[in-house]
Formats: sequence, structure tokens, C-alpha cells
Amino acid sequence: MTLEVAPAPAPAHAPTQRPRIFSGIQPSGIVHLGNDLGAIRNYVTLQWEYEAIYCIVDYHALTSSHDPALLRSRTLEMAASLLALGLDPERCTLFVQSHRPEHTELAWLLCTVTPLSWLERTPTFKEKKANQPDDINHGLLTYPVLQAADIVMYKASLVPVGKDQAAHLELSREIVRAFNRHYGDTFPEPQAVFTEAPVVLGTDGVRKMSKSVGNTIDIFADPATVRKQVMSMVTDTKRILRTQPGRPEICNVCQLHRFFGDDYDEIWDGERTARTGCVDTKKLLADRITAHYAPARERYAELMAHPADLAGILEAGADRLRPMAEATMAEVRERMGLR
Repeated sequence: MTLEVAPAPAPAHAPTQRPRIFSGIQPSGIVHLGNDLGAIRNYVTLQWEYEAIYCIVDYHALTSSHDPALLRSRTLEMAASLLALGLDPERCTLFVQSHRPEHTELAWLLCTVTPLSWLERTPTFKEKKANQPDDINHGLLTYPVLQAADIVMYKASLVPVGKDQAAHLELSREIVRAFNRHYGDTFPEPQAVFTEAPVVLGTDGVRKMSKSVGNTIDIFADPATVRKQVMSMVTDTKRILRTQPGRPEICNVCQLHRFFGDDYDEIWDGERTARTGCVDTKKLLADRITAHYAPARERYAELMAHPADLAGILEAGADRLRPMAEATMAEVRERMGLR
């Protein structure tokens, strides 16, 4: 994995032993292959290089989900997934957004310096309007302000993003600049840590892997389920016969082999020369995915079997952040004339 830190100005806060990094993830339940390859593997690496804070953003989830029991279960499932895949509570801070309610207070205060036009023009808001036209709630509009509050609450200077997502961070930077103009230098402008986070296509080979689309590979499922999902994957649609050469550069199965073995060049060559067929390549991929995630699958089951211990890890993370959150809010209130 390649990491590239975007150029950053001098920080507006006292330096820490390691640069502080923040990222939030939606509580979508048990993670799938796209979640791991696209984000979580980077999280695991970054926790060794930065002072990493990872947040399960349940406040954000309320903009599209209104089932309390489902939200609770998905939050625990996401936490168990992250821990099973390698997040270490001794190396990073993992917590649930609503366990630090200061986030919503800061979001409201940031709203007062954020022009409405900035929020109405965001592509994500337009996308949500298209995807859930019957539930265009106010939270969808102010979603980016809460994102900014999440980051600056702990004066994180760095946010991991793929290069195709860098524009999403710019609105947080604009909000920080607006606040600092009104009330003096308070927050550092968050900078991007660019990561090689691939866009993982789903089993349909067309759309990004997503539960809402139903095209996922469920890495914690039993081997039979994983095999069924992998065998359903669309490959090279122009390779009709087994004897025809394939195009591994556009075959989703071949692309995924890059993450589960160093011999993917050999696998690709087999497809190009028709030495191997799509069925063979799928079977091998299913076997490798099952084997790779076997320890994590076992760890996930252990964590979910002890929900009190899992909740304790999340509470400990929120408690660890309390002094930082309280200090930030005391400073903000004083600067804004609220104290």
C-alpha cells in the first residue's frame, strides 16, 4: 500500500508524538469484501503510523435508517468486524459517534458559519435526493457539517482518503476556514492522507460492491456461501467459450486475485491464453478468500458472542477521547461568546 500525505500548513495546535488522523465509517453491519479492501486494510496499516481515531458514525446513519434495533445491531457488528480484521484498541481509538455527544453540539455551531449554498451544491446531497426521494431530511443537507465536526473535534490534521475522494474533504476545510475567520485560529485545516484504496466492483462486475445493491462477497460467511457468491460473479462478458482467450485486465475475478496471492500474473496469463477457464479462476478465488479470512471470521464470532466486552471496548474509546472533546468545546464556546 502506498501512502502519500498531502502538503500541509503549519498546524494550529500543539504537535503530538505522532500526527493525529481521523476517519469515520457507517455502521452498515457485518463488513463485506469491498469494505475491507477499500478502507479497513488501510485503517489497520495507519494505526501503526499515526495517532489514529476511528469512529462508527451512528449519527450519520440516522439520515437513512430509522430502525433503532437495527442501528444498535449494525453498530456492534461493524465494531466486531473492524476489530476482527485487525484494529487494535491499544494502537488506535475506536468509538461510537453518539458516545461523544459533543459532536452534535459542535456541528450546530459550525452550521452557523456555513453558507447554505455550500451544502446544497454538494454531489452527495444531490445523490441522496435521487436515491431516497421519500426521505429528504435536514440531516442529509447538514451531513457534511457533522463530518467536519467529527474531524476537528480532536483537531485531527489528517484524514485518509482515496485520491478520487479528495474533493469531499475540501468542504470540511472550507468550514474550518470560515470558523477561523470569524473567531480566530481554532482548528487546523484537515489534510488528505492519500491511500491506495481500490474501488471494488461487486459480483455484477458493474457497480461498486454494496449491500444496498446486493452484489457483495460476505467475508465472514461460511465457505459454502462465499463460494456461491464468488461463482455468481460476472467475468469477461466477451469470453463465451472456454477455449476463447480472456481479458484479465477487465475481468473482476482476475482483478480480485491481486489481493490474495503473488501469483496473479500467472493467473492472468492463464486466462489470456485460455489455459484456464473462468470457473477454475473463480473456484481458486473462493478458496483463497475463505482461507484468508478464516482467522478473522473466528475472531468475529468470539466478539459477537460477548457483546458486553465489545461494548466495553467502545466505551473505553469514547472515555479516552473525553478530555480532548471537552477541551475543544470549552475553547469553542469561549471564542463564540457562549461562556
